[in-house]
Amino acid sequence: MTARPANRHQARLLRLLRDGGPNSRAQLGDQIDLSRSKLAVEVDRLLETGLVVADGLAASRGGRRSHNIRLAPELRFLGIDIGATSIDVAVTNAELEVLGHLNHPMDVREGPVAVFEQALSMAAKLRSTGIAEGFDGAGIGVPGPVRFPEGVPVAPPIMPGWDGFPVREALSQELGCPVMVDNDVNLMAMGEQHAGVARSVGDFLCVKIGTGIGCGIVVGGEVYRGTTGSAGDIGHIQVQADGRPCACGNNGCLEAHFSGAALARDAEDAARAGRSEELAARLAAAGHLTAADVAAAAAAGDATSLALIREGGNRVGQVIAGLVSFFNPGLVVIGGGVTGLGHNLLASVRTQVYRQSLPLATGNLPIVLGELGQTAGVTGAARLISDHLFSPA
Repeated sequence: MTARPANRHQARLLRLLRDGGPNSRAQLGDQIDLSRSKLAVEVDRLLETGLVVADGLAASRGGRRSHNIRLAPELRFLGIDIGATSIDVAVTNAELEVLGHLNHPMDVREGPVAVFEQALSMAAKLRSTGIAEGFDGAGIGVPGPVRFPEGVPVAPPIMPGWDGFPVREALSQELGCPVMVDNDVNLMAMGEQHAGVARSVGDFLCVKIGTGIGCGIVVGGEVYRGTTGSAGDIGHIQVQADGRPCACGNNGCLEAHFSGAALARDAEDAARAGRSEELAARLAAAGHLTAADVAAAAAAGDATSLALIREGGNRVGQVIAGLVSFFNPGLVVIGGGVTGLGHNLLASVRTQVYRQSLPLATGNLPIVLGELGQTAGVTGAARLISDHLFSPA
């Protein structure tokens, strides 16, 4: 992709076609503040760039029928979502439909060189299937704070060796296309906004509970990153004075008391202490426990696992309640690997939020699980790079 929109009107048209699919000139005109003649000029210029193409006759609105317009079908975006323990890589078309998706276990602590070698190998494997000859742009998510303008991680607590690594520059050279980098939970929020549960909501919170905990903040349809890119780092809000030590160097952080890693540790402690036969059997069989083991044990009726989930949900709900009182969102989305705990977790979070926040803030506030699962982050990554490329150069 070498062409870029020449002005904000063309950029708006490209985003309308991305989000709404093929459309007629008349229907596009209903959504954009341009005269009929000016709209025709801008559409014709986009057709000349090859970014959009004619796509059959539009439905009649009386008079001469016009052609539908759509984004060029050969455009391809690469989405890479790096988690603490796995990598998701996907290829999308220009409308952000996932055409191919791969997941591979990978410890982010192995460092950026090893992680990106794996990610690039996965991207090459997807290309080899024939769904993409090359990539017009790539979006990358990492599980830590990012200095957004430069695409550089900054002192990420669970990512040793990543501080200051030039992710955007390095991946752009390897892939031969523009690259944008953001925190993984921001991309999850963008994915749910584009194709998931938050499609019709302008102001919402997206809380990701995995190995760590973070929050994507969407205001007026746009991700809010804060002055230095660290907005939403709620895993390091203190929930217990003089509590457990956290990877960030402080004590009592939410992430230290409830996250995928904290839940697994508590489950192993319970198993070794003889408080759960179900967890003890799973620990003996595998040698370690995960959040998925706790979820399975809870589903089997294990009281200790249910108590661990409820306690963790209460802690998360305590923090979200403060956010709701401060921000007054229209929706709270819960996503990430620990959402395999399902409605036991969700019920505890809801109880705390509805109990602690004012009725005016919670009277019509849905708190729901995300819809997209593993594809939320890669869809958001594709959305990130398309936002960049569908902006005036």
